[in-house]
Amino acid sequence: MRKIILMMSVSLDGFFEGPDRQIDWHLVDDELHRHFNDQLRTMGAFLHGRFTYELMAEFWPTADADPSITAPMAEFAGIWREMPKIVYSRTLKRADWNTTIVRDVVVDEVMALKSQPGGDLALGGADLAATFMERDLIDENRVYIHPVLIGRGRPLFPTSDARTTLRLAETRAFGNGVVLLRYERAGAPSPG
Repeated sequence: MRKIILMMSVSLDGFFEGPDRQIDWHLVDDELHRHFNDQLRTMGAFLHGRFTYELMAEFWPTADADPSITAPMAEFAGIWREMPKIVYSRTLKRADWNTTIVRDVVVDEVMALKSQPGGDLALGGADLAATFMERDLIDENRVYIHPVLIGRGRPLFPTSDARTTLRLAETRAFGNGVVLLRYERAGAPSPG
């Protein structure tokens, strides 16, 4: 069965974005971008919320036509454009670039999607991630901790009374100071 994998960057103090949705503190250099590309090209689909999809669709479909972008960015443009995308939105009217719109996160539908053949499913967008967390649908968290304190903003993990036990599966430090912490659900099978 495919896994749902949340991949998010956070500040050292736990925020995924600043108070005005800023992410200009992300330290994505070529090494980290190549890592993202290596991880994401094997996925079976991107699961986005409306806001994340609109941000991505505004830039990535034609980004590789810009001669000033880096090679890893140009490579990601192709990955994003070709990858099937599912956008969860009650308001989005239409979407391009190999995208399907789904109106609600329905557990049975997500489980059916997970049971289909193909690569794992990359979950992006904090609001959508919170909904998936509430419904206990996330199998793995890949948290990229950036060496910056931003003081305030939106925390990645919303306050909850639910307890989820995780198992550390991997750590990795990048040259720019970003650290990956990869956690799987406790009891989830390790890749073989």
